[in-house]
Amino acid sequence: MSDPQPAIPTETDAPKTGLKGFLARLGPGLITGAADDDPSGIGTHSQVGAQFGFGLSWTFVLTFPLMVAIQQVAAEIGRVTGAGIARNLRRHYPRPVLWGVVSLLLVANIINLGADLSAMGAALQLLTGGNAGLYTLMFGIICIVLEVALSYPRYAAVLKWTTLSLFTYVAVVVVAGVPWGRALRSLVVPEIQWNAAYATAFVAILGTTISPYLFFWQAGQEVEEERRRHVKPLCITPRDAGPELARIRLDTLTGMAFSTIVSLAIVFATAATLNANGITDITTSSQAAEALRPIAGQFAFAMFALGIIGTGLLAVPVLAGSAAYAVTEMLGVPGSLDAKPLDARVFYATIAVTTLAGSSLNVVGIDPVRALYWAAVVNGVLAVPSMIVMMLIVRNRRAMGRLTLPLGPTLLGWGATAVMAAATAIFFAFTL
Repeated sequence: MSDPQPAIPTETDAPKTGLKGFLARLGPGLITGAADDDPSGIGTHSQVGAQFGFGLSWTFVLTFPLMVAIQQVAAEIGRVTGAGIARNLRRHYPRPVLWGVVSLLLVANIINLGADLSAMGAALQLLTGGNAGLYTLMFGIICIVLEVALSYPRYAAVLKWTTLSLFTYVAVVVVAGVPWGRALRSLVVPEIQWNAAYATAFVAILGTTISPYLFFWQAGQEVEEERRRHVKPLCITPRDAGPELARIRLDTLTGMAFSTIVSLAIVFATAATLNANGITDITTSSQAAEALRPIAGQFAFAMFALGIIGTGLLAVPVLAGSAAYAVTEMLGVPGSLDAKPLDARVFYATIAVTTLAGSSLNVVGIDPVRALYWAAVVNGVLAVPSMIVMMLIVRNRRAMGRLTLPLGPTLLGWGATAVMAAATAIFFAFTL
């Protein structure tokens, strides 16, 4: 990686009030929340809106506090201990637990990478024609080059700007003709169906909003920020915990709110257009974009397709980067986005291998159409073990020192874990 660039402003050297001060405090949480709405998530939410209309909108009200709680846990692990989730597992828990969690993460991430890259290739094909497989590989290479070639401060700034691509879905919902009375009522009045399709969709929503790769990424990014600012972990300097944990809460709350609003925009748009016109079988984000064209117009189609590419350029590096953090921490070797490639060979090799493995899934016969939806289901199933170990770490005094998670957030974190476990059990009960 190139030599570090001058540090971008942070909460310690930016204005404390006003819009600039607010924006300066946003970082890992905002990027994590935006990456949550990846092409896999767009495909999932499109299918949910097309198949069930507004019937599953209430789940986003349920998942919002849960995703805030668990992502805050991940961020505090990184900032308090100065190490990512896998490194904390290596320090304090049996090795089989570490290997199992990281292995599950790699499986989920490669499937997710394949789904996201294939969706980006298909979206570009819709816009310009050409070969979707070639575009898929091209996007994978572009993401690898960006992660290797840019210094961490510049790369973090690029990711921040990429989050603006999500506003395309706000534009889509504005022109979609949403019946707002019914849409808003669906947020608080559940329309539950006791069947396998509904249970699968519920797990898919949870899986695409509470995903293992987001935990590892946000913890790793807090460690990166700590190194960039040349500050010590909070377990060593607990007197600094007040403003730092407040910054984490603001950052995480903002990022997860952004993610939830965009997710709802996609569900509302597809419910008001596709479902309302009898189109209920949508299996990919690009198919949703194409189906929108005759109903909502060329503008909605183009914005939807461009949003898939923009969110993919944000999410793919996050997926590969979270895998790289986990692998290097598991092995106990150096790994950082601000390290030069020769100083962090395993880290950058993991980024390259997982990205290329994902982009080649459709070449070896795995259907990206089904992978896009099932990637979310896989994430939902595999999130529970990751959440359990995170909750154990954040209450472990050997790891967190005096800054173990208080009782209230602990109960909310375990509640999120219990909801994920229950949803997974319901899914298997209906499908098996």
